[in-house]
Amino acid sequence: MEFLFILDLDMNRLPVHNALKSLSWLEGTWRTEVPGEGKFPTIKPFGYLEEIKFTSIGQPMLNYEAQSWHPEKKNPMHREVGFLKIIPGTNKVKLILSHNFGLATIEEGVVDRLNIKLDSTSVCRVTEGTKDPAVTRIKREFIRKENSLEQVIYMTTSNTQELTEHLRATYIKID
Repeated sequence: MEFLFILDLDMNRLPVHNALKSLSWLEGTWRTEVPGEGKFPTIKPFGYLEEIKFTSIGQPMLNYEAQSWHPEKKNPMHREVGFLKIIPGTNKVKLILSHNFGLATIEEGVVDRLNIKLDSTSVCRVTEGTKDPAVTRIKREFIRKENSLEQVIYMTTSNTQELTEHLRATYIKID
């Protein structure tokens, strides 16, 4: 028996897979209205605007895209794409990402009602020429508030010892 599956290139949403019921609140496009805050001991603090998308394609995962840009200059700052997978029948999730500066990460964790907590299990520099210091660990939290979504990212690099907050932003759902 053959199956033919054609994905609409306009990314029209398909029904959410039953395994994703605990994550269905996350599906859609989320955008910052107020700049997020970026900081780390080795860099100057900065602001950024960002849009993140979680899109269902009918599988037990959500496609994920994030694009950030400078609040005044409007130039792109960071992009990451990947998948938020759930292990069916559990509250265990994996976020598999590729970052535009040459990093690939796998973050594993749990979804607990309206919160997702992830910690990296694999961080890989995938291109030559990426600048030091190297990212060695990422911890990420998505926290659903009444009418918004907060994302907090913590990081460790090859020249820091402790997991330190790096990014914090609040998003409003726009669709």
